[in-house]
Formats: sequence, C-alpha cells, structure tokens
Amino acid sequence: MDVSIIIVNYNTLLTTAACIDRIVEATIGVTFEIIIFDNASTDGSREHFSADRRVSYIYHHENIGFGRANNQALERARGRNILFLNPDTLLVNDAVSILCNYLDRNADVAVVGGDLFDERMRPALSFRRLRPSIWWELSLLLWQLPQRLCFPRCWYFNRTIRPIDVGYITGADLMARRADLLAAKGFAPEFFMYYEDTDLCHRLNKTGRIVALPDAQIQHLEGGSFGTHGINPRRVLLTEQGRHIYYQRNHSPRHHSIANRIYMLTLRLHGAIHRLLRHHTRAADYALRLKIVKDLQRSIQSAR
Repeated sequence: MDVSIIIVNYNTLLTTAACIDRIVEATIGVTFEIIIFDNASTDGSREHFSADRRVSYIYHHENIGFGRANNQALERARGRNILFLNPDTLLVNDAVSILCNYLDRNADVAVVGGDLFDERMRPALSFRRLRPSIWWELSLLLWQLPQRLCFPRCWYFNRTIRPIDVGYITGADLMARRADLLAAKGFAPEFFMYYEDTDLCHRLNKTGRIVALPDAQIQHLEGGSFGTHGINPRRVLLTEQGRHIYYQRNHSPRHHSIANRIYMLTLRLHGAIHRLLRHHTRAADYALRLKIVKDLQRSIQSAR
C-alpha cells in the first residue's frame, strides 16, 4: 500500500466525515487506507465511523492528545508513506498522490507537506522557515519582519511554483515515510497538543530535508474541537506548554532562558500596543500567555 492517512478525531464528526468524503473523491493516483483514531468523542462519532467501511476506526476511552493518538494509529498503518491529516481539512486536488510521489522520487527528503488555504481559500499557515530558537523569538519580537524580508513570498506559504526547504511542516498535512517515523518513535509523547509537529520535523531533519510542495493543495478550516471564537484558555495553555516542552527537548537551559526572556518582552510589548489600539481580545490573549510563561519559568527554576 502506498499511503496510510491518519486522522485524529475528537468531537469533530461533521468535519471529519467531510474530510473522508473528499479524500475518497480526490485521491486517484495511489492506493491508500484511512485510519481514524478517536480520542473518546461523545458527539456520535463512534457510532458513525465504526459503521463506515471506508475507514479503519480506532476508539480510545480517553483523550490522549494529538501526538500519542497518531502514534497508536501508526502502529496499525500498512502504508509505505504516512500522511498525518487534520480532521478540519478538505483536499483541493489529489494532494495525497502528489505528496506521495514526490517523497518516493526524492530519497533525500524526510518530510513533505502542501500549501494550506483557509475557509475563503486564502493562503494559510502551512510551514515556517525557522524552528523555535533565539532567532525565532527575535523575529517574533520584530513582528516577523526578518522572515518577511528574507522570504518575502514564502515565509509561511509557498507562493512559488517550486518545492522549498523549510524549518517544519504544520501537522495539519505532514507526510513522512513509515520506516523513518518508526525509527524516530513517532511524535514525542510529552506533548499533548501543539509543537509536536515541530519537534518531529526537528528530529526527522537529521535524516533528510523538510520540504513544502506547492502542487499539493489542501483547505484547512481551522477550529476543530476548540472552536474559533474568543480566547480559549485551554488552547492557550496547551500551546504554551508545547512551546516550553519543545525548548526543553531541543535546546540547552541557557538557550531556553534567553528565548523566554525575549518572548516575554514580545508579549509585554505587543500586548501594550494592542491595549492602546483597543484590541481587547488580543491584549487579553498576550496577558494570559505571559502569565503562563512566567509560571512555566518558575517551575524550571524550582526544579534546579
């Protein structure tokens, strides 16, 4: 089998069902299987997907997070290549075949992903040219100006007609070889959600390039199990915890400390500007992130 498509579902019955329908309609160039790993959904997903003969359905009695769920599904996968696909995505073209064929033709590539579009088919975050580091934090402090200047047409979305090397592919549509994923032991289990894709790309980059392929096009509706309105404190917490874990796993304590100081400066500065502009929701988001980062920083210091 060419590709195993793994989708983690958590109370996203309608979007996951639409995603499956589009996969079946659009994928014609390769053989594939669809594996749905369900993180204890209560929205009727279990009844619906267990009866869908187009998929292999795995129900888990608790929500174990994105990375661990993908890892368990990976154990069942039979495909030569694995595509981790978000449930809130819709294939625009035969993206699965395009990604698979590119990976097969390029032995020096470890990870490949396509261009993502939002619900209005506007360019959406598909990758980043850098991975989290002091330089990443300095770029964020300067409103990503360094990346915008260095990569004016493709700092988060590939507007060219050629593949480009990037820092990481977002986990919404990440394809890698099954053998490489098993050798790397999949996603790091410390992450519940967020930054686990960045960490995986960091590790797989040691065996090959990370490539963004514009030919493969996928719509990413974004929202999923968290919704999209206002601030979701749990989402913010998981994001900041993921960032914290990434730095702990991949950088020295000194590097982590310097990066945190720059990040906290960013949160204070950007938050103050949003308050002046009366962007109350954005300002509140920065304030919440700052509090969480401070708490995580204290936990590091107390552990020493």
